[in-house]
Amino acid sequence: MNRTLVICKPDAVERGLSGEIIARLERKGMRLVAAELRVLDRDTAASHYAEHEGKGFYEDLLSFITRSPVMVMVVEGPDDTWQVVRTLMGATNPAAAAPGTIRGDLAIETTENLVHGSDSADSARREISLFFPDLG
Repeated sequence: MNRTLVICKPDAVERGLSGEIIARLERKGMRLVAAELRVLDRDTAASHYAEHEGKGFYEDLLSFITRSPVMVMVVEGPDDTWQVVRTLMGATNPAAAAPGTIRGDLAIETTENLVHGSDSADSARREISLFFPDLG
């Protein structure tokens, strides 16, 4: 079984959608291995989004992800778990996300698109070790 990181972003928690997102992951066959509701500090958020440093949206991204609690989770599934989760999430822009996906059904705007999922097996390992060092 492979693991990947999923974050219900502040907008998901604020709108009460964490349970719906977790339910969709579980209905797809993913198993929740770890979960914690927490407010991210700026340093952790900066480490998580390091690849975006220097981009025009970076500061807004850090402000958004640290503004209120997030649900940080590790889910386990088949060899391509991260890809399964990314497909279930839908396109980054909710307007382009397919119906039936989390973003296609529930998200409103690109800057607040409810959920983060690791974008590769390497990213999953890095992100899990950042948020859940005992599992990394």
